[in-house]
Amino acid sequence: MNYLYLYINLGCLLVPFLFSFYPKTYFFKEWKWYIPATVCIAIVFVIWDHFFTKMGIWGFNPMYVTGFSVGELPIEEILFFICIPYASVFTYYCLSAFFSFQKYESFFRKVTLILGIVLLILGSVYYEKWYTTTTFLGLGTVLLLLYFFEKKTYVAAFFVSFLVILVPFFLSNGILTGSWIPEEVVWYNNAESLGIRIKTIPVEDVFYGMLLLLLNVVLYENIKHTLETK
Repeated sequence: MNYLYLYINLGCLLVPFLFSFYPKTYFFKEWKWYIPATVCIAIVFVIWDHFFTKMGIWGFNPMYVTGFSVGELPIEEILFFICIPYASVFTYYCLSAFFSFQKYESFFRKVTLILGIVLLILGSVYYEKWYTTTTFLGLGTVLLLLYFFEKKTYVAAFFVSFLVILVPFFLSNGILTGSWIPEEVVWYNNAESLGIRIKTIPVEDVFYGMLLLLLNVVLYENIKHTLETK
């Protein structure tokens, strides 16, 4: 059981990685744009994660990790910011390649605006709860910046991809937060969140995951657009 977190990371990565070489996708050709994007975002989240772990906002059950750590974080937590974004951006890339979401772009841009405003309000109201306020304010800000300043049309593709990703998200994150196993892999200080759980998953995790994936997609798309137009 002490390798469970590692197995979850690798399990999420395995199929997308193998299919990256499938002729109809060839996602490996996107690595030159994707890798610098995901490394930059991973660094930001690892720093955030480090301080929250040190503050006791969340932590990790030694029963389910290998024992190798970097600072406050088990190596599995750092791998999380590599494996999960890879699987998610791969999903986004495949859906964008095989389907057109252009006709839904206007609708999802409105969703971006409304959700961004709502999250900024909630993040301000619950300012005393560290996990809630940082996640909501962070995602709300990124959504509004995306709405007002991003002209490229991939918002609809991102939201549809995120809805698809929610299925494996609830499975993997459910295990991490204690569903179907004796103890949780990752524990949370309920005083620093709303205390609302979807089964065992804090509701903030959904928005934290959306922020992680959205930043990966935005940076990947912008690096790709910048380098392709040179």
